[in-house]
Amino acid sequence: MQANDDLILLKDAAYECGKIAKSFFRKNPERWEKTDKSGPVTEADIAINNMLKTELINNRPDFGWLSEETEDSIKRLSHLNTFIIDPIDGTRSFISGENMFSHSLAIARNGKIVAAVVYLPILDLMYTAAEFSPSKLNGKLIKPSNANTLENSLILTTSKNMIALNTKYESLNVNIVYRSSLAYRLCLVADGQFDAILTMRKCWEWDIAAGDLIIRKAGGRSTDKFGNPLIFNKAITVTEGCVGAGTKLHKVICSKIV
Repeated sequence: MQANDDLILLKDAAYECGKIAKSFFRKNPERWEKTDKSGPVTEADIAINNMLKTELINNRPDFGWLSEETEDSIKRLSHLNTFIIDPIDGTRSFISGENMFSHSLAIARNGKIVAAVVYLPILDLMYTAAEFSPSKLNGKLIKPSNANTLENSLILTTSKNMIALNTKYESLNVNIVYRSSLAYRLCLVADGQFDAILTMRKCWEWDIAAGDLIIRKAGGRSTDKFGNPLIFNKAITVTEGCVGAGTKLHKVICSKIV
């Protein structure tokens, strides 16, 4: 099947990303602020982006391209399939020498993600999913937690995000944890290590594309903050927040967002 062939391509590319990242990791790579003030970028981000664009487009010349580190072009909208790439998700963590940055690689077809890989090279964690294949971590099946209430839940978010819920979450003993890589946060929920991920801020497609499929193919739900399905390769490449969880808790969280 095409999606499975595409997944193999993404996995191989992700390993190459990891090799490049490791060559710069904790070696004080050159860094600068993006011109739109959206955050830092390093020479490692650019090296990985350039490698991916060359290798992936050489293998799929009829695919479009959307990446955080490439100037966007509306030409991608004319393609049935489009790569959606974040060379390093969690660049600040990478710069700080922390090990939880990731490479997020996905393919969108008709607005839906059909193949996805999130790879954390320092931790050697590879999350994968495809249109006709379940979500896995290092080759083993994963699934979200069975949590169905906010009480005693473990959520990847911030207190600022939780204030948006019409409930006094403090009284429910909700445990809040933060990870810098949004792609990794989605995968941690898909793997059941956390019960949900919630962000009210606008999300770039490249941050959530791979994680969206990995949560859904694990048996959970991934939507915008209003509970709407996520659509990818749009002209405007942002979403209205993101909620990811098992199906029961996802419904609870979305019902409480005001």
